[in-house]
Amino acid sequence: MWQCALDVAVRFNGCINDRDIEGLATLMTDDHTFIDSGDNVIQGKSDALQAWEGFFDSFPDYQNVFEKVATRNETVTIIGHSTCSDKRLHGPAIWTAKIIKSKVAEWRVYDDTPDIRQKLGV
Repeated sequence: MWQCALDVAVRFNGCINDRDIEGLATLMTDDHTFIDSGDNVIQGKSDALQAWEGFFDSFPDYQNVFEKVATRNETVTIIGHSTCSDKRLHGPAIWTAKIIKSKVAEWRVYDDTPDIRQKLGV
């Protein structure tokens, strides 16, 4: 089970890095939730896909690089960094992915801080 969740999270991130909207749609649950590092929430697959399209248009060189991945049940926690010419999006980050039935139910981005690491147990 944990390997499946890990594979789904890695594939989902590959779609982000490739700006692959169709791939993201395939991997999202219908009630998918996206939460950014400012705790802004986008609820629902359609709204999330629309948000990703706008994000990709605004930040075409954005990429996530995973450095350490841990899986607990259906939640995958990833430590890494993002690269982007926009400095606001360039630097260390932590992501969590909640996987249900081989789809991403929630994708969340955190600033990589000691408090967040403690909260997530990483």
